[in-house]
Amino acid sequence: MRHLSFGYGERLILDDISLDIPRGKVTALMGASGGGKTTVLRLIGGQIKAQKGQMLFDGQDITPMNQADLYTARRRMGMLFQFGALFADLDVFENVAFPLREHSDLPEALIRDVVLMKLNAVGLRGARGLKPSDLSGGMARRVALARAIALDPELVMYDEPFAGLDPISLGTAARLIRELNDAMGLTSIFVSHDLDQTFAIADQVIILANGQIATQGTPAEVRHSTDPLVYQYVNALPDGPVHFHYPGPTVEQDFGVELAS
Repeated sequence: MRHLSFGYGERLILDDISLDIPRGKVTALMGASGGGKTTVLRLIGGQIKAQKGQMLFDGQDITPMNQADLYTARRRMGMLFQFGALFADLDVFENVAFPLREHSDLPEALIRDVVLMKLNAVGLRGARGLKPSDLSGGMARRVALARAIALDPELVMYDEPFAGLDPISLGTAARLIRELNDAMGLTSIFVSHDLDQTFAIADQVIILANGQIATQGTPAEVRHSTDPLVYQYVNALPDGPVHFHYPGPTVEQDFGVELAS
């Protein structure tokens, strides 16, 4: 990102942000809810467009791309949505095969082999015939991961991959992100609030707050930051620069009353 700004309506989410995602590494985006983490993923994928600045993917600016160029860029990306977003009427095999059928001319025999290899990578080759309704939350997330890597992307994005998972599934998901990144030579970006798992697998951590980058660095550097906002976040403190209440009128203005001093 180069001096990138984006907002919803009058609310500015990212304000003149500049950052780099290192190739071949695992980068975590963290910060309080509403801080712009998922917005960054949407900007990278071209789902939304920057209002100012550049969103460069391998040197090409995503923002001004037409649909054909954007789809070409997206074929080099994989996306794991927060709750999997599997097609409910398709079984596991067909969910993973979907991007291959949509974006390639591979023969059916080769599609079968690729799908089974991707499912095997996430430990679910034996679940190929199940419907999403037959899967646990952790299994559904792993099927979605197999689909995200079906086209052998260079970049994989994960939106809250640990949300709602039990400790075993959470640890499995974290290990898969790290192992697949290294085995396939990927570049991975994931949004998370889970400090322990994030710091265990990430090469770089970026904390967003108030439209800016509060800090970025290795997990150890971020954990030992003395910045008040970062310290509040890493130590889960209720009081600090990050406020509980969304900005708005004062209580007196809304209710027309004076509060007791």
